[in-house]
Amino acid sequence: MMTLEIWQFIIIVLLVILITAVATFFIVRKIFANQLKKNPPINENMIRAMMTQMGRTPSEKQVRAVMKSMNDAK
Repeated sequence: MMTLEIWQFIIIVLLVILITAVATFFIVRKIFANQLKKNPPINENMIRAMMTQMGRTPSEKQVRAVMKSMNDAK
């Protein structure tokens, strides 16, 4: 029967934690990139379309004001 010293066990546990953290980082980064590709952040064209659907003809000043307020809210 094989026995492990306490320091060997600690090293194995730390290696497993490190490998898991690295793998999780790359998996989450890939998922996040896919989500951004499917649902891009809002832009000026989206704001214009939204205002037009609400029955308003937006001026450039209004569009820029909405974009600024959204960026400041982040």
